[in-house]
Amino acid sequence: MSDVAVQDSLARYAELLATAGVERGLIGPREVPRLWDRHLLNCAVAVPLVPEGSDVIDVGSGAGLPGIVWSIVRADITVTCLEPLQRRATFLEEAVADLGLTGRVHVVRARAEDIVRGRGPVTSLRAQVVTARAVAPLERLAGWTVPLVQPGGELLALKGRSAAEEVEASRSVLERLGIIAVEIVECGEGVVDPGTTVVRAKKAS
Repeated sequence: MSDVAVQDSLARYAELLATAGVERGLIGPREVPRLWDRHLLNCAVAVPLVPEGSDVIDVGSGAGLPGIVWSIVRADITVTCLEPLQRRATFLEEAVADLGLTGRVHVVRARAEDIVRGRGPVTSLRAQVVTARAVAPLERLAGWTVPLVQPGGELLALKGRSAAEEVEASRSVLERLGIIAVEIVECGEGVVDPGTTVVRAKKAS
């Protein structure tokens, strides 16, 4: 996609969030004036961390952040938006169709915890990159996300100011799940303020 096409798609997505997203309770009304800085750009600045041609699972996708944003910005990746709530999954499906992302973005209505435990209709979902934004503290999130990461792949968890503390608190859990390296990456300097903090965790091959 050209830069203009990307900007147009992001603008259309922002419009969907500000209308249907608010009406259905996916985005708070007070977030509308901050949609670009706090949500769209906050997600977009992290997508360079995703290797070219990757399959991505966005756990607890909600309104599609970061999954929908990443798929708009990067035409080379495929994204699975994993979302357990029906009203959110319905919004995601409608947004994917509206934005012309059918075929590159798939919506799966399921809980990551159930997939990891082999329960429910979906039991074999895996990807090179797994991401989550504002879902749970890393110590708990790791148990739902790292098992979905293919060997040699990465967890990219979008976090806030507590990222360093969360990493320290979860080191033993991460090691037990096969994570061999963890770093905290700051993204978006000069684009968003504050920047986007990403915990990048590499899984053993």
